[in-house]
Amino acid sequence: QVQLVESGGGLVQAGGSLTLSCAASGSIFSINVMGWYRQVPGKQRELVAGISSGGNTAYADSVKGRFTISRDNAKNTVYLQMNSLKPEDTAVYYCNLNPQYGPLYWGQGTQVTVSS
Repeated sequence: QVQLVESGGGLVQAGGSLTLSCAASGSIFSINVMGWYRQVPGKQRELVAGISSGGNTAYADSVKGRFTISRDNAKNTVYLQMNSLKPEDTAVYYCNLNPQYGPLYWGQGTQVTVSS
């Protein structure tokens, strides 16, 4: 069984920064993509950023240039450095693990609130 544990959410003023972390534990296939999604009430969950085990990254247009995703494969941990935060970044952020084989896994979510 795979577990994803997120940390690092909180309240920050507009223009500030936060770093989210997600540690995966359990039986994890080495070839995978880890990512961050976010969701606000009444809207669909959307991809924020993803990173493959080989280090390839992808970002939503809305966060390009402000957010940076990285990972430590030895620790099975993915990070999301969020800079220049805006009120519209307010959401519950979810960590995701998508292995090459097997099911998707989700973290429990962490709240990020950006005040104006």
